[in-house]
Amino acid sequence: MKKTINLQLLAIVTLFAFFTSCSSDDDNNSNKIILSDAEIPEAIQTYIATHFDSSTIVLAEQETENNTTSYDIYLSEDIELEFNSNFEIIDIDSATQLPDSVIPEAILSYVATNYPANFITDWELELNHQQVELNNSIELEFEMHGDFIRIYND
Repeated sequence: MKKTINLQLLAIVTLFAFFTSCSSDDDNNSNKIILSDAEIPEAIQTYIATHFDSSTIVLAEQETENNTTSYDIYLSEDIELEFNSNFEIIDIDSATQLPDSVIPEAILSYVATNYPANFITDWELELNHQQVELNNSIELEFEMHGDFIRIYND
């Protein structure tokens, strides 16, 4: 049953991506390519196998926008990963708790101490800081080495 649902989801997402990529948008210099499992860079496959071994890849896209390439990987269990052109993880979004292995130890420690009833569902690497979102929708901002900066307000 689960495999049937995943296949249906993959078909829907693939069709959506196809029709979206067929639309012409002169203001956006973006190009998305759907990747087969064999076309997913090895470093990304290794990351997924290491940290999300119980998840399966539903869809993988390579996007080039303004001469910058990124990779969007959609996993089962509503997990989305984004990698930069060097195949480094820069964004993880999930509906459930992220594995501790994907969160820097200093951030895990801060959240465990200050929000013991909560867990991290999203993590993002920005230019000069990191951000996490907790299951209670609080967003926290940290320096690159993990020191707390502030509660993030959009």
